[in-house]
Amino acid sequence: MFDDATSAPSTHVAIAYHSGHGHTAQQAKAVARGAASVPGTHVDLLNVAELTDDLWATLDRAEAIIFGAPTYMGSPSAPFKTFAEATSKAWADNLRWQEKIAAGFTNSQAVNGDKLNTLIAFAILAAQHGMHWVSLGLSPGRATGPGSGEDLNRLGSFLGAMAQSDAGASPDIAPPRSDLLTAEHLGRRVAAVTRQWVRGRRRESRGASVRASPGVVGEPRAPQGHVARARQGG
Repeated sequence: MFDDATSAPSTHVAIAYHSGHGHTAQQAKAVARGAASVPGTHVDLLNVAELTDDLWATLDRAEAIIFGAPTYMGSPSAPFKTFAEATSKAWADNLRWQEKIAAGFTNSQAVNGDKLNTLIAFAILAAQHGMHWVSLGLSPGRATGPGSGEDLNRLGSFLGAMAQSDAGASPDIAPPRSDLLTAEHLGRRVAAVTRQWVRGRRRESRGASVRASPGVVGEPRAPQGHVARARQGG
């Protein structure tokens, strides 16, 4: 979409998530909205409950992968764990996902629910693949004043985006708006970081091509006569 290194490059963000009852799916959609709001960003929502060849191909093409799952019994849901173990094929293929951008989000019924353990599991998964982790980048809600439940990052997470859904609340009303806006922020942040990363790598690649090309304007070259004199003086 954007080939010129001076313009916003096209980037591909994939959201690999599992949702048990639809609440984490709402969070995933919010992450996708945030990522898509960054110009030039293509977003794929991928439910990892079904591991298909198309899913793996999409993840391979993506420059960023955002992991998401509900927190059950203090860790990611079982279907997400199955997906995480299956990524070992990409790991075994000479760290095929190395240098991709990564981030994560999770939801639970309890306000705490040990959701941090799930985000840590995502970050370790990303580290094993050689990926670059992007944090939430938000101050905790209520940190600078009385605050309210409408604050962004009301649950005070730093590693990734957290959400909380009350027991019995349908996905139509849970997670609450503030948690979904926090998820949108994460998606937007990851897409912006990925755009910067892609732009930098493209510039570096083009710079290397220029340096490798003889006679390119701007590359200093020793005059032919200078080389001859040097040989004579040896």
